[in-house]
Amino acid sequence: MNCRLAIKAIPNAPRNAIAGWLGDTLKIKVHAPALEGRANEELCEFLAETLKLHHRAVTLAHGDKSRQKLIQIDGLSLDEVKARLTQAG
Repeated sequence: MNCRLAIKAIPNAPRNAIAGWLGDTLKIKVHAPALEGRANEELCEFLAETLKLHHRAVTLAHGDKSRQKLIQIDGLSLDEVKARLTQAG
């Protein structure tokens, strides 16, 4: 079971945090700067930790140079992802 989740990343935040939903897009604040892929790596690690998944289960599918990203999540359906994010947020 796999799904893809639309993300709006906000780099250089004081800490990693879920900032809420914009329709079907999840806003996430990331502490790392948008340099050399560091924000992308931290975003995937934060999502994996929040969803209680192995870090390799969450990967960037599209948007490596953009704030609008598409994240591939292996092992959960989109409904399961939303449920876990609601509990965590």
